[in-house]
Amino acid sequence: MISGAHESIAGGLSNALSRGRLATCDSIQIFNKSNNQWKAKPLAPEEVDSYFDMIDETGISVACSHTSYLINIASPDSALNKKSYLSLKEEMERCEVLKIPNLVMHPGSHVGSGERKGLNRIARNINKLFRQLRDNNVTLCLETTAGQGSNLGYSFEQLAFIIDQVDDQEHVGVCLDTCHIFAAGYEIRTKKDYHSTMDSFKDQIGFDKLKIIHVNDSKGDLGSRKDRHEHIGKGMIGKEGFRNLVCDRRFSKVPMILETHKEEDLKDDIKNLKVLRSLTKKKAKRPPKY
Repeated sequence: MISGAHESIAGGLSNALSRGRLATCDSIQIFNKSNNQWKAKPLAPEEVDSYFDMIDETGISVACSHTSYLINIASPDSALNKKSYLSLKEEMERCEVLKIPNLVMHPGSHVGSGERKGLNRIARNINKLFRQLRDNNVTLCLETTAGQGSNLGYSFEQLAFIIDQVDDQEHVGVCLDTCHIFAAGYEIRTKKDYHSTMDSFKDQIGFDKLKIIHVNDSKGDLGSRKDRHEHIGKGMIGKEGFRNLVCDRRFSKVPMILETHKEEDLKDDIKNLKVLRSLTKKKAKRPPKY
């Protein structure tokens, strides 16, 4: 299992790797710029050099970057849609410079304009993006969502609809978030239900498109449509749901990234990763009763 967490870039990109080392990560997710601003200062050569030096020093990979939460390429507002597109393009370009293989993005919200129209806007923008970034090596990963409000991407069918319209199939993928799919109504707590959900993903999208897994427990119950993350084993999914996932050998090479709350000491990341890793071990057999 390749496991890690989202780590802050506060103080510089290289600091995310230092935090990842402290948190016992194999791999990390970062924001490649401030997540609450549209634009960013250009990457300084010395910052980039320091970032790569820290990757070499720690041995930790950067599995993915996550886009700003401001971006909504499904928006019916032309000004916001354009601003979102340009911000997304900038983040893709920064991932290219930093050699980050995946950029995770919430598909977007239709804001009352209708789901089909919103899904079509997303696909058009992705096609435009790849046409303009001819030398792109980054995979844009559409993240599964909980379906709050008018958010799109809460069903495997919706993600498949977008992906099917993308011309450059090589550079579009999926990030599966356990909290989000559970809140959207996909059951994973028992082995039978877990395999049923994964069979659905395989049939609708295909495991070849699964590039990143966000491992988050859920404060909301099954189908609640609430995007509220909880520590592993402390939410409504529980340890057995995550045992089903981490013991699934089909995903042994897919980075599993925590996005749970933590303080600066990162003890929560350390504890959550320890719990996840412990679930890969076989359960001890109970002694027979006489």
